[in-house]
Amino acid sequence: MIDSHAHLSFKHFRRDLPEVLSRAREAGVRAIVNIGCDLASSEASIHLAHEHPDIFAVVGVHPHDATTLDAAARSRLERLADDPKVVAIGEMGLDYYRDLSPRHLQEQAFRDQISLARKKGLPVVVHDRDAHVKVMQILRDEQVSLGVLHCFSGDINMARQAVDLGLYLSFAGPITYNSTKAREVISRIPVDRILIETDCPYLTPVPFRGKRNEPAYVKYVLEGVAAILGLPLEEAARIIDGNTRRLFGLR
Repeated sequence: MIDSHAHLSFKHFRRDLPEVLSRAREAGVRAIVNIGCDLASSEASIHLAHEHPDIFAVVGVHPHDATTLDAAARSRLERLADDPKVVAIGEMGLDYYRDLSPRHLQEQAFRDQISLARKKGLPVVVHDRDAHVKVMQILRDEQVSLGVLHCFSGDINMARQAVDLGLYLSFAGPITYNSTKAREVISRIPVDRILIETDCPYLTPVPFRGKRNEPAYVKYVLEGVAAILGLPLEEAARIIDGNTRRLFGLR
């Protein structure tokens, strides 16, 4: 298994990160894609990736922090993207639920980071909360064909639009909460477009819902996806592992 979206650089893991990583490896997690949300967490993600061969870094600015992405920050982010352990740009996108940054600045930061990803030949990791229409409009406008909509929350029509662009869809703990919409999407899109993630420390799957999430729990997401698809666990793991390695260029 590969956890395609984790936030191990967050404060939630300061006290016991070695134990968290040990549990993940014992559970069968062979790689973790660790995501930055601002410049500080992006730098921390790179540092962590250099300490552990099975961790890879994603660098970017979350829509909550879009106001920070000025010219100096863009230049610094571009330098970070050149690190050999960086496999994508993100987490970028739009969040119209909390609206912690003005929407026009969220949209500009989203486009700026798409441009950077294109320049570096890297995939994008997209955050979308209550902004489905605008996210898809920007992805089409910018002709994005390499990336993933993380913790996908759209409907089957949006899923098909994303797949038609060439994008992947990633699913997390909410599929274990009896999410009818997510189950429909998983069952009706090509299996070679599916990734799994924890988004830890958030979105903890059943049976640990309500507690801190961690990469070892991605196995419960895998079990949920395999059950929806009607595939043996090992077959689902093999396919999704291949999808993740292909998107991020993991070896």
